[in-house]
Amino acid sequence: MPNNRMESIWKKEQTFEEREPLRGDISVDVAIIGGGMAGLLTAFFLQQKGLKTVVLEAQTITSGQTQNTTAKITSQHGLIYDNLIQNFGAEKAALYANANEEAIKRYEAIIKERGIDCHFEKKPSYLYSLKDSRVIEKEVDAAVNCGISATFTVNTALPFDVKGAVKFEKQAQFQPLEFLKEIINPLTIYEHTQAKAIDDSIILTEQGRVRAEHIVVASHYPFINTPGYYFLRMHQERSYVMALKNTPSLDGMYRDESMEGLSFRTHKNMLILGGGGHRTGENTPGTGYGMLKEAAAKYYPEHELVCRWSAQDCHTIDSVPYIGKYSPSTPNLYVATGFKKWGMTGSMVSAGILSDMITGVKNPYEDLYTPHRFQVSASMVSLLDETRHVASGLLIDKLKPVKKHLDTISNGQGGIIEEDGQKMGVYKEKDGKTHCVSITCTHLGCQLAWNAEELTWDCPCHGSRFSYTGELIDNPALEDIHYEEA
Repeated sequence: MPNNRMESIWKKEQTFEEREPLRGDISVDVAIIGGGMAGLLTAFFLQQKGLKTVVLEAQTITSGQTQNTTAKITSQHGLIYDNLIQNFGAEKAALYANANEEAIKRYEAIIKERGIDCHFEKKPSYLYSLKDSRVIEKEVDAAVNCGISATFTVNTALPFDVKGAVKFEKQAQFQPLEFLKEIINPLTIYEHTQAKAIDDSIILTEQGRVRAEHIVVASHYPFINTPGYYFLRMHQERSYVMALKNTPSLDGMYRDESMEGLSFRTHKNMLILGGGGHRTGENTPGTGYGMLKEAAAKYYPEHELVCRWSAQDCHTIDSVPYIGKYSPSTPNLYVATGFKKWGMTGSMVSAGILSDMITGVKNPYEDLYTPHRFQVSASMVSLLDETRHVASGLLIDKLKPVKKHLDTISNGQGGIIEEDGQKMGVYKEKDGKTHCVSITCTHLGCQLAWNAEELTWDCPCHGSRFSYTGELIDNPALEDIHYEEA
């Protein structure tokens, strides 16, 4: 498979011993699908509670979004608290704040108790605006009302002036793979074991069947379409990151309130610069790595690029993750998804809720995060927007005529062409070697879009991604797309 994705600084610094694939049928108390932070933390808690637990990972552990995070452990999740109060009420907004503040403390407790060296640092987190101080002031008031230590400031360590920033105290950052390295040793993990389907209490894989009393789907995006219908209630967004040397240190973590803005944190002697976000399948050339490259040159002209990478995040229709029973009709099937770029605190919250639910303990946050909620004020507009995107990918895009033909695609470029009345995706390497693929996503049949910055085919409906030779990169799809070498 072409290595179209760069390696994150976390992956460069920390590797894991390979785990064997599943070999034959097994029976356990709990089976967890997905070897990222959420799945591994849940397994860690359940094993501590005495349950026989296994983790099934389609590739290798942390190979999905966990290795691509910016690794901020924070309750500051964009302009969220004022919206939560408006849409969920003050009590539930305060519950959300407390759940995430508690997640920070649980990380710290585990790290201290086990003596884990993972560059864990307590630092303030800032959400800033370049345009409007009023939205920041409202967020400060809302966060304080939710019990968070938040203040307004215009004084930051950023290389530009801001209209205002909300500062959260006692937040944290770390090296996530160093953390996981120390907690996964006692866990039973099967790598290169893809869950193909779930039949009641049995997970079907090519290597064997796993019978479990409880099953957790922590595979980033839920791959079971029905029941649950998560594909109607979420979308995915991409963001881009660079690690830079020869940059000044920062006093904390920073993020623009705008989706298109920049994110900052330090790690050792490096700056982790992020941004360029967009909905998967709707990227414009130059807005991802190109935008970061321009920002780095402008604000840190002496910088040295160490590495770059990208991430993908699931967004729910009301901005609160889905954690709990997969559907009302599947009492022993659970899900954790929709962390909206805040997967570190989201994973810890998930592990706490799910491990309690599975062991019969009432968790104070499970009703807030239940996947079966529907807040009309928070969800209706987003639900209609999701429906519009799916309709476009399934119908409108497929009906649009294509003017390009094979000879109109230059070397080093890709795009959709039409030959003999049939659409296909084409990428030509710089030497002219040509790769042709189907542009129909193997998830639900939406038309794929070419991602020129990462040389991938991305689904604008649900976020599945494929290499230019057709191999699956990101779910919810489970199968590759058809490939031919021209």
